[in-house]
Amino acid sequence: MQLDWIQWPAFASSVAAAYLVASNIRTRRNKGFWIFLLSNVLWVAWAIPSRAWALIALQVCLAVLNIRGLLKTEPQATGGAAQSAGSCPSDGRN
Repeated sequence: MQLDWIQWPAFASSVAAAYLVASNIRTRRNKGFWIFLLSNVLWVAWAIPSRAWALIALQVCLAVLNIRGLLKTEPQATGGAAQSAGSCPSDGRN
């Protein structure tokens, strides 16, 4: 089965996701991580019949990082905890 065409939507979704993830707007970043997950699936779908095992391993690792990023863009259930004086304005998670 010839799946070479899948490379192009995988490529386009990867670029679009990178653009969205770089946004300062949380909802755009959130959409970007979902699109990155789609690109991971597309790359794996192309890589399996091509026997590109390193690409599959890379996409699995990137999917884990994308899920982590997705979870970090979700609103916090604990509410806004007060920051200590001199602390970084980030949420403190790495």
